[in-house]
Amino acid sequence: MKKLFLLLFFVISVFRIVSAQSQLKQTNQALQDINRRGEVYFCFLLSDLSQISMITKEISISNIKGNTVYAYANKKEFSAFSNRKIDFTVLPAPSELYPVQMSSDPKQVLTWNYYPTYPAYETLMINFAADHPAICKLITIATLASGRKLLALRISDNVNTEENEPEFLYTSSIHGDELTGAILMLHLADYLLSGYDIDSRITNMVDNFDIVICPLANPDGTYKGGDNTVYGAVRYNANFVDLNRNYPDPQAGQHPDGNAWQPETVAFMNFAEQNTFTMGANFHGGAEVVNYPWDTWSILSADNAWWIYVSHEYADTVHLNSPAGYMTLYPSGITNGYAWYRVTGGRQDYMNFFKHCREVTIELSDVKLLPATQLVDHWNYNYRSLLNYIEEAGYGLHGLVTDSVTGDPLLAKIYISGFDKDSSHVYTDPQVGDYHRLLKSGSYNVTYLASGYLPKTISVQVTDKQTTVLNVKLLKGALSTNPIATVQPDIKIYPNPVTGGSAIIESENMVQMLIVKDMSGKVINSPTPLTKSHLIKCDWPSGIYIFELKIMNKWITKKVQVIKD
Repeated sequence: MKKLFLLLFFVISVFRIVSAQSQLKQTNQALQDINRRGEVYFCFLLSDLSQISMITKEISISNIKGNTVYAYANKKEFSAFSNRKIDFTVLPAPSELYPVQMSSDPKQVLTWNYYPTYPAYETLMINFAADHPAICKLITIATLASGRKLLALRISDNVNTEENEPEFLYTSSIHGDELTGAILMLHLADYLLSGYDIDSRITNMVDNFDIVICPLANPDGTYKGGDNTVYGAVRYNANFVDLNRNYPDPQAGQHPDGNAWQPETVAFMNFAEQNTFTMGANFHGGAEVVNYPWDTWSILSADNAWWIYVSHEYADTVHLNSPAGYMTLYPSGITNGYAWYRVTGGRQDYMNFFKHCREVTIELSDVKLLPATQLVDHWNYNYRSLLNYIEEAGYGLHGLVTDSVTGDPLLAKIYISGFDKDSSHVYTDPQVGDYHRLLKSGSYNVTYLASGYLPKTISVQVTDKQTTVLNVKLLKGALSTNPIATVQPDIKIYPNPVTGGSAIIESENMVQMLIVKDMSGKVINSPTPLTKSHLIKCDWPSGIYIFELKIMNKWITKKVQVIKD
């Protein structure tokens, strides 16, 4: 028995030594990759997936298959992960798996068998607008320190005029090494522009939607290896930050990743503020699935039934036009984001919660940087779904909200009592007064609210695949003379206590003003008219604070507890 014990002890000791040596080798390889590329791609087994909610705060998770987690980390993130003492394996960078067919000729890129050099990409975008000036406009969202640009195309029949039509946004490659979507977006722009006045469906789409397409949301990551190749592309931006963890988050606050907002993040937040997007999608790679909100919490969206419906439409159409096994990470091709794995600071949740835009994340290919010979195939798998998804922005409830006397457009909030929650309401575009509320079929009591006007509630029936138009005229009036003013305005402030540095204010009615006081009555902020976001930074010492909010021309008071970490 003693000999057996000594043998067992010896075997365990040898195993531990070999394992330690193996992990030392993996660590050295990880550090080499970080020094060379700014990031490392790796995987590890996790027997208890409940740990994901903590690990996702430290590294950038890319996929989870069974109990295997695939992730990226920069130097700081890898150091935090190393402290967990989890065995891991360094993987080859996804953008270095295959030779890449590049072209510097924009015309050659249009055969869709090549990736463009950066100059060819920029020229191609310029040419789209120059060749179709009546229906296409080039937008420079921002110019980065590298000189590379965040470019977008606006495609519409009256491209320089704000109209009563849904504004739609497609963006791709916020992760610079996930490039299937970038080529599909270029292909889609060409398809729409070339098909206008030829294909009736395309013509109708361009005439009735304001479509914005941004193929490259992280050009510095994509062209990490230089302007002439996408070989060696990286996930992060030039500052080694994952841009899809860098947005304000409904649950985790303004800076969930601990980083300052990056130039790309600020540019897109400003762009979203300047527009009133109804619906959109951003494209990723490394998996094949339609990922719908929310990513940050397990709460289901008010529009969960609608999300499942439109996500199925996308995936089901793909399944009809692709080989068996494509887009089947989940058998149905769709997943709730949180049910897959938690992401905080993601673009999808930011757009949905703070900008009231129905944005989804679509993973287009298991291989992040596809061989160029497969790009046309993936277009054929997806283009019908891309068109269907745009058209969904035209269904549901739409209309204008105007002054009953002058006919002037109003900035109004459109809220469905007993249904809307977690910022699912929408606003009009104040330039035109148009609103677009996407809804699953059913009956709804819709309330229209504008500062200085009497609210109006109307019952409406919505049918799938149909457009219900409801134009509303609001009457100016003193709310104190209206019975609705005697009702205490509904207001929710969360989380309460505040532990993440910021709080969310949610109200059925327009919040006109916020004043914050300490318990002595001292005002600690400048009286603030709130934006549509209603994200309040609470960077004060721990304690109880008084929030005074002006809603429907009435002041109400709420106590909020702040607990500093």
